[in-house]
Amino acid sequence: MIGCLMLLVLVAGVVLTPVLSPHDPFALDFASAVQPPSLTHWFGTDNFGRDIFARVMAGAVYDLRLALVCVFGPMMVGIGVGLVAGYYGGTIDRFLMRITDIVWAFPFYVLVLAIVGVLGPSESNLYIAFFLVNWIGYARIVRGETLVVGRLEYIEAARVLRFSDGRVMGRHILPNTVTPALVYSMSDVVLTVQAVAALSFFGLGVQPPAPEWGLLIVESIDYLREAPWMTIFPGLAIAWVGVAFSLVGEGLAATLKPKG
Repeated sequence: MIGCLMLLVLVAGVVLTPVLSPHDPFALDFASAVQPPSLTHWFGTDNFGRDIFARVMAGAVYDLRLALVCVFGPMMVGIGVGLVAGYYGGTIDRFLMRITDIVWAFPFYVLVLAIVGVLGPSESNLYIAFFLVNWIGYARIVRGETLVVGRLEYIEAARVLRFSDGRVMGRHILPNTVTPALVYSMSDVVLTVQAVAALSFFGLGVQPPAPEWGLLIVESIDYLREAPWMTIFPGLAIAWVGVAFSLVGEGLAATLKPKG
């Protein structure tokens, strides 16, 4: 509940930004450059006089959109692959798992950096890179769960009754295997937010002038001593989202845990 409340606070901040801080996150105002936090500028201003609160809230849209799409899109793919591999077994299982093992053999960041480096830095290429890499964990989780559930008596009964494979997988196996993947997705959102910020930090993610949190930190490095608020507030935003989704994941794990 605390995690959900933290996310609601962030969403409310994004929605109410025009009321709370009616400043254009892209508007330059050199007369107000590098001002500390105040009632006029809650988080202060950057070296171009842009309101940091407005930019952090605008950056939340970029980071949350990237994180959610780059997690739940690949999750659907991974669940499908793991379900098919675990249900059919044999040659299909070996083929799909060998592909999974090949991708799994490469460190996550190295593979994403390589893909983005080849395609070029942009938001759309980030989606492509994460879709190609991020499904692996879900495929392995769901395959393992499917192998266990597939041996249970009610699944054997469904096969004896000659239910179609699609019906057995979709209505009888999937609901009992998706919970671990859903719990894992919460921590994956945290890792994806950090990865997106890191890629932007290295110039391989979202490109300026977008107020993405990693970019805000990059732009503030030269002013770390003179104006530490330029770095602190984007960093706190990343930490806020990380803690929120981690708490939601812990709650889901406790709530959805099978009762003995």
